[in-house]
Amino acid sequence: MASRTNPFGAAIRLIRPKQWIKNAFVFAALIFAKELFQTTPFLTALRAFGVFCLTASSVYIINDILDVEADRTHPKKRFRPIAAHIITVPQALILLGIIVCFNVLLAWPLPDAFKAIVVTYFVINLAYSFKLKEVILLDVFIIAAGFMLRVLGGAYAIGVVVSSWLVLCTMFISLFLGFAKRRGELVAVQTAGAQSERKVLQQYRLEVIDQMLTITAAGTVISYALYTVAPRTLEIFGTDKLIYTTVFVIYGVFRYLHLVHATDSTENPTAVVASDIPIIVVAGLWIATCVVLIYFRGSIPGL
Repeated sequence: MASRTNPFGAAIRLIRPKQWIKNAFVFAALIFAKELFQTTPFLTALRAFGVFCLTASSVYIINDILDVEADRTHPKKRFRPIAAHIITVPQALILLGIIVCFNVLLAWPLPDAFKAIVVTYFVINLAYSFKLKEVILLDVFIIAAGFMLRVLGGAYAIGVVVSSWLVLCTMFISLFLGFAKRRGELVAVQTAGAQSERKVLQQYRLEVIDQMLTITAAGTVISYALYTVAPRTLEIFGTDKLIYTTVFVIYGVFRYLHLVHATDSTENPTAVVASDIPIIVVAGLWIATCVVLIYFRGSIPGL
């Protein structure tokens, strides 16, 4: 209980550092541009990651201020710092100002194209917080757009061109996770037999969401497989073996589909990805295999 009432701990919870894992998509361009082990691009991508983290935290603060009354009636969200009266709205605004100022300084040396991406990300998330989260389908597409902007932002930050197939794959996987989240929220509401404070949930139907999950799951696998065999991919990486990493993507998608239908954990996709051991293992194997194939063309020097 002490951690909940500690002002510093409450400020940390307000900016949601656990959600920063989503910004790892910024590193996609770094890995697939074969610049992972180059010092300057790596540090630049790390700076871009920091900018997206602080931008996201700014949005979380604004969202909590706007939704404070609704959060106070929610069984879980009522423990959020502002809703629980641990941090006042003026204090939250001061913290927001500090984060924005520091974020501007952090982003200043980065390319203008990257800054434009970050501003776009911030604006659409503000629009989401104010109104678009109440529009069926568009609410999930806004979430997907955020992930695509992270990938593009990472590419612009280090000055490389990202594959259209990779962007398309990002769109499908983020739509998949977004609809899985909506399904988890809808199931939780129906199980509790309560009326959801989120208006958009009242417009969704489980059978329709399940169809969307099937489509986006298939789109994720197909677009990733096509990326691995695209002529530009083969030319850049000098290997056609990247197609074999598709098995990890398929397993990850199937595992998540299992969790969607067998548990109620997908109400928080970030928590699932960060805590489900099979998903963590397969993600690690996918990353390791991609690095070996991309940077060593399937063979590790010295072995």
